[in-house]
Amino acid sequence: MRARAERVLRPAGALERLDEVAIWVAGWQATALPRVDRAGVVVFVADHGVTQRGVSAYPAAVTVEMDRALRSGAATASVMTRILGAELVVVDVGVGNPTGDITIEDALSPEAFDRCFQAGRDAIAGLDSDLVILGEMGIGNTTPAAAVACALYGNRPEDWTGRGTGVDEAGFARKVAAVAAASRRARGCDPMEVLRRVGGSELVAIAGACLEARLRSLPVILDGFVVTAAVACLEAGSPGALDHCIAGHRSPEPGHGLLLEKLGMEPLLDLGLRLGEGSGALAALPLVKLACACVTDVATFEEWGLPT
Repeated sequence: MRARAERVLRPAGALERLDEVAIWVAGWQATALPRVDRAGVVVFVADHGVTQRGVSAYPAAVTVEMDRALRSGAATASVMTRILGAELVVVDVGVGNPTGDITIEDALSPEAFDRCFQAGRDAIAGLDSDLVILGEMGIGNTTPAAAVACALYGNRPEDWTGRGTGVDEAGFARKVAAVAAASRRARGCDPMEVLRRVGGSELVAIAGACLEARLRSLPVILDGFVVTAAVACLEAGSPGALDHCIAGHRSPEPGHGLLLEKLGMEPLLDLGLRLGEGSGALAALPLVKLACACVTDVATFEEWGLPT
């Protein structure tokens, strides 16, 4: 693929970033003709006990309604997958069954952690896809995402904490305090233990799904801050664990940009998107499809009878 990209009908390096994406897909699909015809989009949904601390502009009850909207085809991710011809799978790993309040207790018991992690793996095992997009939905989940990142990498809690769904100044202060308290409880722990203590059900499932995709050599487009924080635990535990992943976009959450820097990932898009549901990764999907086609379907100089 790299050799072909250097010979197609355009100046060398003219589409360098897209060519690198095509080569990345080819490597994980183990083919000289990479394509994305059957993208699978898995959105994990769960509730969080930390919402009782007033860290979100929306009540936890919204999670169940968004779960229903995703399944009925009314949500943004539902529409985007329909337009793009992708398969959407919505997995409930904790709707109506919130995690512990991570400021004072573990998010999940070891048994619940194992169930969520396996649910993520099972969701990927059930797909018939050539590429995977990971997404999430859970009111309040940027707080555990920030706590996970802070526990893994340090920095100040406020460096990782953003406005999420749009909290006011008082709400932001409560959110920073929650991230500080939670991250102190997990700092220095094994990365998976960090995820169990201060993550959330959907974050754990995302980590499981990402691992299963790696074992099946499926390329993955990551969505925003929550998804990236979840899979960062895999990279922290085993450097190179995310080589099959690419960042679909950079959200305005300050922690997301910082986390992408820590992981050495350059996002495909930077459009100020902050919805979740896999929407940012879905917006990047056409670029990945185009990247593959612009190497495999464009003629080379030799095929077109031109000197190189």
